[in-house]
Amino acid sequence: MATSSARPLASATTAPALTPAVQPRLESVDVVRGVIMIIMALDHTRDYFGIPGQNPTDLGTTTAALFFTRWITHFCAPVFFLLTGTGAYLSLRRKSTGELSRFLFTRGLWLIFLEIVVMRCFAYQFNVDYRVTMLIVLWALGWAMIALSLLVRLRASTVAAIGVGMIVSHNLLDGVTSANPIWTILHSPGFVLTTSEHVVFVAYPLIPWIGVTALGYGLGQIYGWDAERRRSVLLRLGLALSVAFVALRAANLYGDPSRWTSQKSTLFTVLSFLNTTKYPPSLLFLLMTLGPALLVLRAMDRGTPRLLGPALVFGRVPLFYFMVHFILIHLLAVLTCYARYGSAHWMFESPDLAHYPFTPPPGWGYSLPVVYLAWAVVVLAMYPLCRWFAALKQRRSDPWLSYL
Repeated sequence: MATSSARPLASATTAPALTPAVQPRLESVDVVRGVIMIIMALDHTRDYFGIPGQNPTDLGTTTAALFFTRWITHFCAPVFFLLTGTGAYLSLRRKSTGELSRFLFTRGLWLIFLEIVVMRCFAYQFNVDYRVTMLIVLWALGWAMIALSLLVRLRASTVAAIGVGMIVSHNLLDGVTSANPIWTILHSPGFVLTTSEHVVFVAYPLIPWIGVTALGYGLGQIYGWDAERRRSVLLRLGLALSVAFVALRAANLYGDPSRWTSQKSTLFTVLSFLNTTKYPPSLLFLLMTLGPALLVLRAMDRGTPRLLGPALVFGRVPLFYFMVHFILIHLLAVLTCYARYGSAHWMFESPDLAHYPFTPPPGWGYSLPVVYLAWAVVVLAMYPLCRWFAALKQRRSDPWLSYL
C-alpha cells in the first residue's frame, strides 16, 4: 500500500537546478494493484452474502465454480504485500533512507490501529464489544512495514535475499507445534487470547508476509532500469516462479503442509493440485500467486489498457478503497437483511468465532450469481468515491492524506 509516486530533482540539462520535477506514478504498479482490489471485493462480498458454512476449498463438498471464486482471490494478499515493498523502494526517489524508515514505522503502527479499532468495530463487525477480534491483513501489513522500516538500512538486494529466505524456509517449521502466543503470531494461525468473554485470533502469521514485503522491496530496483531489461526480468522471474510451483507441487514433497491427491475426476484432481495453503501462506501458495502476478506486471508495463482505467483509479487509493469497500459491503448486508426479515440485529452480533463477522439470520445466504451481483454493485459504487479521493490527493498535499 505504500505510495509508488516519486519526485526526483530535475537534471540541470532540462530544468533549473533548484526546480523539482514531478515523476508520474508507475501505472503498471497501480493498475495491477487496482485489479487485485476489484477481485478482493469478491471474496469479501461472499463472506457477507454467501451461504454460511460453505467451505470453497473442501473438495468433498465444493463445486468448481465456488472453488475458483475463492481461488482467484488468493492472488490478492500476496500482490498487496509484494507491491507494498515495491512502493516503499520507489519512495526512496523522494525520501531519504531515514525518512522512509520513519514513515514505514509510523505507517505500520497506524495500520495496526486501524485493524484493531477502526476496521474491527466499524467495518468487519459493526460492534464494539470485542467478544471476537481477528488479526488479519492490515495487522500483518502493519508489522511487515515495521519490519521493513528496519530492513531499509540494508542494501535492497540483501533485503530481497532475506525475504526469499523467509519464504522458502518457513515450511520447514510446519512440524513445530506450540501454544506460545509468540509462535502463533509468527508462524501458526491460532488464538493468542481466549477467555469466556473475549477471544483474539491471529489469521495472518507474520513471517511469510514479512518475507513477501521484503521481496517486493528488492523488486523495486528494476524500476530504475531501462524498460526492455525490466520487462525481461519480470518475464523470466514470472515464468521461473510459475514453473517452480508446478514442479514442486507435482513432486508433493515440500512447500505445503497439504499434499494433492487424485480425486473423483480430472477436474477435481486439478483443484486438489491448486488447493495450496494460505494460512500461513506456504511456499507453493506464494509461487502459485506471485509468478503469474509478475507476468501481469510485465504485461502492464507497456501501458494501461483502456478497459482497466477504473482499476488504475482504485490502485491509486488502496487503503481508502480497502476501508470503505468493507463498510459498504457490510452496510449492503444490513439493508438486505432488514428488507428480508424486518430486522437486522444479526448483522451487529458476533459473539464467538463461529459467528464471525456476524450471526447469520435463519436461512441467510445466497447463491453465487447473487454474490456476483452484489460484488458488481459494490465495485461500481466504489468507483466515484475512489475517483473523488484520488483527485483530492492530487490537489492537496496534507500529511494526513499519505496515511490513507
